[in-house]
Amino acid sequence: MRSPPDSASTRTAEVAGSPKRGNAAKLRVDDVERHVGSIVHRLRLQQNLTIREIARKGNISSGMLSKIENGQTSPSLDTLVAVADALGVTLASLFAGFSSHEGGAQHVKAGQGPEVVRRGTKRGYTYHLLAIERGPRRVFEPFLVTLTNKSEVFPGFEHPGIEFIYLLRGRLRYRHGKSSYLLSPGDSLTFRGNVPHGPETLLTLPIKMLAIIIYDDEAARLVL
Repeated sequence: MRSPPDSASTRTAEVAGSPKRGNAAKLRVDDVERHVGSIVHRLRLQQNLTIREIARKGNISSGMLSKIENGQTSPSLDTLVAVADALGVTLASLFAGFSSHEGGAQHVKAGQGPEVVRRGTKRGYTYHLLAIERGPRRVFEPFLVTLTNKSEVFPGFEHPGIEFIYLLRGRLRYRHGKSSYLLSPGDSLTFRGNVPHGPETLLTLPIKMLAIIIYDDEAARLVL
């Protein structure tokens, strides 16, 4: 059973398309909010559903859904998944048509990936999404994860598919099920996402790691 989505993130990270000096403006996260809101609004009206009905199906508040439709908030990843499920569409559908450029490549400049919030995370634990999928279904999600607060109590995560972690900076112990692994820069860890996992002990701060979640079930069976 899915837990109720967490509160929205209100940060102001930026997304870059394929910028060239002097002729391509950076797309602020406000643009993403407005785009997602318009898609949600259109899909809801197409199904002749009220805000209250979609909010109830997605287990979120009507006020939150209203803010999403009006582009007034940066909802968490969990919240967007809940809204997509309530509308009967994929998460990628909410971003369809955003930042599409000739050639189809997505160029995210350093530090400008949209910041999202995963359930249970608090101060000192940030996720920057490095790509927005535009396909018919969610295949993978790449994140740049930064951990800065040594006193943080970290939750255990569970999700479909497999996850690949590559440590860029710092040192930590990372748990997966009953096992614990010491990770240093250059180390990687690949595991099934449906087993409880997450940071156990932060040894050297700050910590930066690349985390890629692959949702292809067939790939999961072949890899692990």
